[in-house]
Amino acid sequence: MRIAILVVFSLLMSCKGSSDLKEIRDFKNSEWFIGKKQSFSFEIKDANKAYNFNYLVRNTIGYPYYNLYLNQVLTDSSGKVLVNSMDEVILFNQKTGKPYGDGLGDIFDNRIAAPKLQNYKFPKPGKYKWTLSHNMRPDPLTDIMSIGAEVLAQK
Repeated sequence: MRIAILVVFSLLMSCKGSSDLKEIRDFKNSEWFIGKKQSFSFEIKDANKAYNFNYLVRNTIGYPYYNLYLNQVLTDSSGKVLVNSMDEVILFNQKTGKPYGDGLGDIFDNRIAAPKLQNYKFPKPGKYKWTLSHNMRPDPLTDIMSIGAEVLAQK
């Protein structure tokens, strides 16, 4: 069942355009510990283009909240912080409890735009790192199966 879900998720994500970065990290037992930051490294070759960043979140129907607070830090190859902020992403309709995203059974895949990183222009070509962590109270945060990052060059 899990393999079928991964195949469907991969197919859905591949239809959205070419990525400069697209990587997903699974969490053991669907538990994301606060100290378990996820860093995604990528290279920008064309600094003249604008880029859009997306969070890729896979959660189960059992996720106990309607939202997820994500911390993000974008750094260049020297470690200089370019963006450091927190975003609230909505996984369920707050009133009805209906899950957002594409679902199969009790698992839902969400592609959510990182609001502060839309139409982002890099200062120069080079290597960059986008680090994500959650800012929720429970530790570990349960029913989050994976987190991913996607960086897309605008056409």
